[in-house]
Amino acid sequence: MQDFSISPKEMFASFWRNRSLIKALISREVLGRYQGSVMGILWSLVNPLLMLLVYTFVFSVIFKARWSPTSESKSEFALALFAGLIVFNLFAECINRAPGLILANVNYVKKVVFPLEVLPWVSLGSALFHATVGFAVWLGAYVILLGMPHTTALLLPIVIIPLIFFIMGLAWGLASLGVYLRDTSQVVGVATTMLMFLSPTFYPATALPEEYRGLLLANPLTPAIEYTRALLYWGNIPDIKLTIAYTIAAMLISWVGFAWFQKTRKGFADVI
Repeated sequence: MQDFSISPKEMFASFWRNRSLIKALISREVLGRYQGSVMGILWSLVNPLLMLLVYTFVFSVIFKARWSPTSESKSEFALALFAGLIVFNLFAECINRAPGLILANVNYVKKVVFPLEVLPWVSLGSALFHATVGFAVWLGAYVILLGMPHTTALLLPIVIIPLIFFIMGLAWGLASLGVYLRDTSQVVGVATTMLMFLSPTFYPATALPEEYRGLLLANPLTPAIEYTRALLYWGNIPDIKLTIAYTIAAMLISWVGFAWFQKTRKGFADVI
């Protein structure tokens, strides 16, 4: 039986070795999602645009919500909320699909030469495409409502890259677990819904009482969501030490998930 390397080097080498395959599968998945529709891939732009308009109307006009008590901006809540939702949706789209990745591609399991470890990368690539469109819509709205965005927006990759490692670690782990435990997808669906409200997506971290903020900061999505808002909306640079610590922790989680996937993939064909 073939042995699969669990080294951190192999985690990166596999991506680079199969980059053309990953690119082709991502393209097929993105285009396939809108195949047959009249507007085609334009739906990827229309959806976030409509959602931003809805959020702006509901929260700033109907609820008259404000992100901070001292602010009178009607658009601030919608832009702050939408920025957090883009990050959360990137996470949720990949994680919710992860338990079924192998089960949905049984034909690849039987092929010894097919690198199963690239499937989470394909799922992530598709989610990143839609997140990128969402960020483009956000920036366009910011320009229309408030003027030129902060230059700190260029630093967004320092927040998204650690999030990518974190997502990939969970995706590899859940993709493997989903083969052996079919209830995984149900548990993950409930967990991501709970996490949406337990993350600072609809509210700032400062809105919580002091005694609960430690629990919120323990949530790995909190830094990604808060730092994204800081860079895009307020023009603040995240704490460098915390960002480095977050990156190291995310890379460790990524490698653990990859190692688990490589160790357990030998039994996929037998279970399926």
